[in-house]
Amino acid sequence: MEKGPFSVEWLAQSSRGGGGREMPGESRPSSLQASPSVPADSPRDREAAERRSPGHEAGSGGSAPGRSRTKFSAAQVQELERSFREQRYIGAGEKRRLATVLNLSQSQIKTWFQNRRMKFKRQTQDAR
Repeated sequence: MEKGPFSVEWLAQSSRGGGGREMPGESRPSSLQASPSVPADSPRDREAAERRSPGHEAGSGGSAPGRSRTKFSAAQVQELERSFREQRYIGAGEKRRLATVLNLSQSQIKTWFQNRRMKFKRQTQDAR
């Protein structure tokens, strides 16, 4: 029996990278095939090389270099929790208001609400 496209054997071979990923009977133009003698210099390759360079430890958590974790004050957390109790999903106006009042960026407010919703979801699932 012939190994047709999307057969178990074909999928297993293409997931391992063996023999290319084109469908049987198809061929890729030679200009698109990667040549092992040509160094890869795409932005993705440069980013990967930067991550391996000294000063970028592999276990650093993947956050941007120099960006430390935001530590919210008790007053900020209290106001954020109060707003979360009223509504779990924050609107643009409320996000702007909280950012101004709490001296935080709108991105920090958005991220706090996303994290708080996940915490709420875990707590409600654990209670079952």
